[in-house]
Amino acid sequence: MARETWTSRLTYILTVAGATIGFGATWRFPYLVGENGGGAYVLIFVLIMFLVGVPIILVENVIGRRAQSNTVDAFIKASKEKKLHKAFTILGYMACFGAFGILAYYMVIGGWVITYIVHIILGLFNFAHGLDLSTPITKEVTEQFYIDYIENNALLVSFYTFLFVACNYLILKNGVIKGIERVVKYLMPLLFFCLILMVVRNITLDGAKEGIIFYLSPDFSKITPKLLLDVLGQVFFALSLGFGVMITLSSHLNAKEDLKKTATITAIINTLIAVLAGFMIFPSLFTANLEPNSGPSLVFKSLPIAFSNIHFGNIFAIVFFVLLLIAALTTSITIYQVIISVLTEKFGFKLKSAINLTLGAIFIFGNIPCVLGSGIYKDFLILDRNIFDLFDFVSGNIFFVLTALGATLFVGYVLKQEALLELNNGQTKKSALSLLWYAYVRFVAPLIILVIFLYGVL
Repeated sequence: MARETWTSRLTYILTVAGATIGFGATWRFPYLVGENGGGAYVLIFVLIMFLVGVPIILVENVIGRRAQSNTVDAFIKASKEKKLHKAFTILGYMACFGAFGILAYYMVIGGWVITYIVHIILGLFNFAHGLDLSTPITKEVTEQFYIDYIENNALLVSFYTFLFVACNYLILKNGVIKGIERVVKYLMPLLFFCLILMVVRNITLDGAKEGIIFYLSPDFSKITPKLLLDVLGQVFFALSLGFGVMITLSSHLNAKEDLKKTATITAIINTLIAVLAGFMIFPSLFTANLEPNSGPSLVFKSLPIAFSNIHFGNIFAIVFFVLLLIAALTTSITIYQVIISVLTEKFGFKLKSAINLTLGAIFIFGNIPCVLGSGIYKDFLILDRNIFDLFDFVSGNIFFVLTALGATLFVGYVLKQEALLELNNGQTKKSALSLLWYAYVRFVAPLIILVIFLYGVL
């Protein structure tokens, strides 16, 4: 049976954009900017997105489209006439284990977001247990809310996490084109609308100027080796590199699609969303005289205070958290698809069974442990990390980085000229840009990825 292909370049780009615009752009990027002094981090992020991110997107695109297969089989099938040892499938399995790891905690953050949406709505209508942002609140209020409804309410967070998983199920059961593509076509414009609404509102606040200055003015003394490595890690996370997502999605591309153009547009959209997220967050923080360097808790503990200091704070907080949820949903469905594709294509599962097994296993063995690990069992440590952070560390610093390294070496030293042919849609005439990419993939990218791996582990 012929493999399904995207109905248009636009729908593919929107799907890829949705896959890469998740918590990486809307939650992780802003707090890393705050921790690293503002504008310097933003400047380096934009540069590395295009100098490092785009070439490695193309690595995974070349493998995916050439293989027309799931992630596990992709490396064997992409090599075609070259008979590779089955050991190469380990790269695909690492991507799947990494996808399992990220979804283990990612879905729980989605549950947190739904928790905030529900309780802010309750506060809007003055119901009990609501988080009322109609008047200024203190840091003590948001910290106590987090303790009561996130850390110490495992049953509630598990329920909302299950709701988020159920939303993914309803989309995934219709397949790649009728499910993922169709939904993303509507969700992405809605995400852009919510984002622009929030940006316009926040940059017009009375104290917005100071936040914008912090965000855009680079302090070059802040540029350190640690900042550079943090940015590299964020670019990998933001673009879903090493997750198997790009390989899986590009396996549904037609042979005529311009890979260089789609990769560049993907990077532009991802960068635009991440940068706009900063304009959405930092003006409101400075308006409320809040420190921008509160780390991962910035969205959940600091921003509600900021919203409580502006007119219609409840409404804008709801819009903000809905935006986060949409961004997370467009990402999670594509990460789930990595594992689902392997189960259906390699192991012969029917789609419904593959979805049930994937979502069910991750919920039981990943989501529930992460709910407990970030709450009542947060002091239970493995490798000096709680369960939630352990899933993040193992998936983000080991599986994803090693998968990306293997994919880069595979393209540079196994596919070689065939990779150039795939990049150029079968044309033997090679442009200077394609040759530069090939040299970069062979000699530069593996070293960069290896440094990221050593930094992340050590």
